[in-house]
Amino acid sequence: MTAAPGRHPLDVEPAVVGHPAQEDLQVLFGQSIAVFASLTGPSHVVETANPAFFATIGEHRARVGVPLAELMPELADQGFIALLDEVYRTGEPHTGRDVRVVLDTGPHAREAFFDFTYEARRDGEGTVVGIRVIGVETTQVKHAQQLMAEHRALLEQIARQAPLTEVLDGMARCIEDLAPGEVLVSVLLADPDGRHLHHGAAPSLPDFYNQAIDGIATGEGVGSCGTAAHRREPVVVTDIATDPFWDDFRDLADRAGLAACWSTPILARDGSLLGTFAMYHRTPRAPRESDLALARVFAGTAALAIERHHDEQARRDAEARAEAARAELTKAMRAERELRAEAERRAEAAAELADRMRAAETAQAAVPHPEQCRLGGPDGCTAPAELKIADAWGDAAWGCHSHAEEALLTVRSAFIANEELGGLAAYINRRPARTRRAERPLTG
Repeated sequence: MTAAPGRHPLDVEPAVVGHPAQEDLQVLFGQSIAVFASLTGPSHVVETANPAFFATIGEHRARVGVPLAELMPELADQGFIALLDEVYRTGEPHTGRDVRVVLDTGPHAREAFFDFTYEARRDGEGTVVGIRVIGVETTQVKHAQQLMAEHRALLEQIARQAPLTEVLDGMARCIEDLAPGEVLVSVLLADPDGRHLHHGAAPSLPDFYNQAIDGIATGEGVGSCGTAAHRREPVVVTDIATDPFWDDFRDLADRAGLAACWSTPILARDGSLLGTFAMYHRTPRAPRESDLALARVFAGTAALAIERHHDEQARRDAEARAEAARAELTKAMRAERELRAEAERRAEAAAELADRMRAAETAQAAVPHPEQCRLGGPDGCTAPAELKIADAWGDAAWGCHSHAEEALLTVRSAFIANEELGGLAAYINRRPARTRRAERPLTG
């Protein structure tokens, strides 16, 4: 319903003074879960109401004989007093379904939903003298519907493999929206060894607080979450200011405005630790059974999301390792092919060189053996040509022992190439008369 013509489940039809039916109605609704009240006159004075009415608006406001606007001033800004005025003026009844109303103010404020009916009460002459209101609170039903819708949405996120941070953040915000009072949700994720907890999601906690507890150890007495992770069971701290578990974190909690913390461990199917799910409050508070049930439901949902994330991460890691192995194998095969091709090229080059050497040898063998040394330079040398030397460029010449030795020492890359005695062997086995000179060290 809109606030302007707001329909308030607590707007109760005023009883007609002295009308015996009003007492009968009070008896009929006295022990009912339905709220009932009778308002009288244009100022809607609360004449009578059942216990459910006062339980709904707060026992601290349980009194009659005062205008409803004075008893429940928060209704005026929500349009419900104006709606009562309209029903009183026209005499037309009004029915509302799942109408939202914020009851009370300050620390007692809470959101509620109602189905209700407003009916005008008339005297014997048909004049409207008050309004009767009968309503049934549907808050729990409404919250249950919202809870199931949000829970289904989270499961759909998990099924489509949404990022874990997105799922956990959405879950935390969902619980904060569904809780009847202010609550701040935190999810911490455990290391694989279960010894430390790291930030997972905490959309409403201050950044400095999240950073300070990121990486805390698990253990007995380490706040609510560290202890819950260590014990593998829920830990409820109703007053952080006095609980010894918070000795090391009390100043931090005070800076963040936190007064109570209930932590539930998030466990895998095999019982291993996945993390913790915590609900913080601004004032000291003990949980109700509905709070604990809510924590259990979403701790289970968080476990499903985290395990799914771990499985997906393991699959991606395995695929990455397999891809790396395939890449390494491809690289090795490519290198093997390149090595084989290089070996083939070298073999071809060696064969070609051998052919050229054989051809050169044949060509050299066909060249007549000169009688005199050709290594004497411009002045010439008349000594017999006894040794053949060659260099790496393919040049060769015959010379005497003296000039051949000088060429070997000077050119360095020259070598003896005597086909009859196998090159160097000819130099070693030359005539005894030249042995001493020939045995000098050679370089080249």
